[in-house]
Amino acid sequence: MLTIGTICLKVAGRDAGQVAVIIDVLDAKTVLVDGQVRRRKCNVAHLEPTSKSVDVKKGALHQEVVSALKSLGVEVVERKTKTQKPSKPGMQKAKSATKAPVAAHKTPAKK
Repeated sequence: MLTIGTICLKVAGRDAGQVAVIIDVLDAKTVLVDGQVRRRKCNVAHLEPTSKSVDVKKGALHQEVVSALKSLGVEVVERKTKTQKPSKPGMQKAKSATKAPVAAHKTPAKK
């Protein structure tokens, strides 16, 4: 059985070949992993446990996992962080007080 803090190697999926640390056991078949892999739930069949483990608490933050892996000599490449996109000038809502009222345009009736 896998426990919190166990270091594993991801053997399947997009993050195959990367080092992961188990930070939560969800049920008998799935765990929550973080480390060199994306933080997400993972099937235990896709993990190869190693004999090493680190001291992390349940649900540890990414920075705590990174520092624990660095203490073992495992390098973790930082992921891209989500940044807020700058707003486009034409996409902002206009205030009605600053705009002049728009005159209604009438089309002639067809006969």
